[in-house]
Amino acid sequence: MDKSNLVSRLIEILADHTPILKKQIEEFSEDYSVQRNLLRGLMNMHNIKNALSPEYFKLQDELLQAELKEKTLTQLSDLLGVHISNRIHLFKGDITNLKVDAIVNAANSSLLGCFQAGHNCIDNCIHSCSGLQLRYECSKIVNELYQGNAPVGSATLTDAFNLPCKYVIHVVGPNVSFKVQKKDNDALALCYTNTLDIAREKGIKSVAFCCISTGCFGFPKAQAARIAVDTVKEYLESKNADIDVIFNVFTDNDYSIYKELTGKKRDNNNDLRPFFNPNLF
Repeated sequence: MDKSNLVSRLIEILADHTPILKKQIEEFSEDYSVQRNLLRGLMNMHNIKNALSPEYFKLQDELLQAELKEKTLTQLSDLLGVHISNRIHLFKGDITNLKVDAIVNAANSSLLGCFQAGHNCIDNCIHSCSGLQLRYECSKIVNELYQGNAPVGSATLTDAFNLPCKYVIHVVGPNVSFKVQKKDNDALALCYTNTLDIAREKGIKSVAFCCISTGCFGFPKAQAARIAVDTVKEYLESKNADIDVIFNVFTDNDYSIYKELTGKKRDNNNDLRPFFNPNLF
């Protein structure tokens, strides 16, 4: 089945679970890109209380694997640019295109992903490329381990399903309203420490961290980057850990902040809170 037919059938299946939207769905343009965005939106909004058939997952995986083959993936050996230290690397780009052992997702306490259709937060992007199996697995784990809400600072390992990496590690970073407190710094550092503990336990050799808590969770970017780098460097040295760490950034502003940590001057910026930041994705 070609991608267009796969998308059409997947929309039909998900639309059966959202009858209130059926009329609107029927009025969408038949253009492939519009239909593909519609499918992503329906996936994002899907309620896990609605069980999906084996047909859905078979067709979804066929589509996502076909799209994966069309991507240009980045491996650890390709990261020949900025190095913060011998085992710490910097990569600007799409974390869902990294072919490493594990990528880190900035999750909320439910671990279920972003339910806002088509939202470009990292949580939404990772769940959209992985497939709906990830939401179901996260639901099972969060209920078994955390009684429905993962605590701040926690790190939780899942399969990556249709992503090019092997695993996703979901961390719950601190949510900062205005002033950063010591408990916020400690919780952010714990996200990195707990992730690396999982990596050592599972034999994971390469981990890509996103910029945890610096989006809608409000942690100032430069301060968060310093905590991230200092925590990871101290961990790798003190544990003599055989792990390569990639700090994955998406914006030029984030890239310049991490470059400064290599001793290179970054562009001037005021490190504004996300709700004032035009570069927020």
